[in-house]
Amino acid sequence: VKWLDRHTIKINNQHVVSASLNKLLVRSMRSSVLLLGAGLARFSKIILPEPGGCIIGNRPLDTHFYALKKLGVKIEQKDGNYNLSTKQLVGNYIVLPEFSVTATENTILASVLARGKTTIKLAAAEPHVQDLCLFLNKMGAKISGIGTHCLEIEGAKQLHGTEHQIIPDQIEIGTFLIIGALTRSHLIFKHINPKHLEIILLKLSQIGLKFKLNSDQLEIFPTASFKSFKLQTLPYPGFPTDLQSAFGVLATQCQGTSLIQDPMFNGRMNYVKELIKMGANAIIADPHRVIITGPTQLYGKEISSYDLRSGAALIIAGLIAQGKTIINQVEIVDRGYESIEKKLTKLGAKIIRN
Repeated sequence: VKWLDRHTIKINNQHVVSASLNKLLVRSMRSSVLLLGAGLARFSKIILPEPGGCIIGNRPLDTHFYALKKLGVKIEQKDGNYNLSTKQLVGNYIVLPEFSVTATENTILASVLARGKTTIKLAAAEPHVQDLCLFLNKMGAKISGIGTHCLEIEGAKQLHGTEHQIIPDQIEIGTFLIIGALTRSHLIFKHINPKHLEIILLKLSQIGLKFKLNSDQLEIFPTASFKSFKLQTLPYPGFPTDLQSAFGVLATQCQGTSLIQDPMFNGRMNYVKELIKMGANAIIADPHRVIITGPTQLYGKEISSYDLRSGAALIIAGLIAQGKTIINQVEIVDRGYESIEKKLTKLGAKIIRN
């Protein structure tokens, strides 16, 4: 891998001879699981150590394994590793048990070089899943139904190199929208994809944020007060679970009582405990529901980040809190936000990484 500039890489994979994975790296990053589909397609076998990642609750690999087995993969668990192998990946009709983003992506990566046709029903349709499909099609894959919950893939004999520009990150944009809203700032976002932000902007509109959308540019304006809301996370095009915690911080500054439901992961509400330490009027009703009443003044405390998205949410809370906030385990946030403290400093925030 060669860096051509700060945000451009050139990859030459001609001399990759095995899918041997570094156990420590895999265990530090759950997205390592996405090497399964690609590794099987290229090498017909792969050994995956138990992947780690953010502490957001139980995240089994059952859906991944179910789909890969349907493609002809044999799976064994031994000595803390998953050993996967196949004589030949063969296309199949697959109904996924859940709308899993990474399981959908793994199934796609394995199917593009499988023999015959693969149909994936109940496929996740998030923007980054669509972008993966578009990227693979540029490389010679034959994927149709992109953007829907039913993908059809005709196996190709091989893929080739290409050039691709990745999409803007809807979650990073959404996070900075909340930051702008709560700090009563006038911000302009350029080079966005409005289609990826539809449910986010609809919810912000209902809450009362003033903004103007023009093609690929979004401008938000200082808003005096916000209305309480009800929110439930859903698979795309529903509201993204990765922005639930940021909206939880927003709820602390809304007039009235807000109800947030996140059925996906049983550890997503941990950040609320830290908000309560800061003065939020919040009740964790159960692992999937939280009730927050506002507006309340938040106060700076020493708190901890439980996962990537809660870390970003607590940074938002620190920006609007009275006094100094210290956030521990903040390195987790780097998984989803590049140099977030530098961007916030440019916007006028007083934030230092130690």
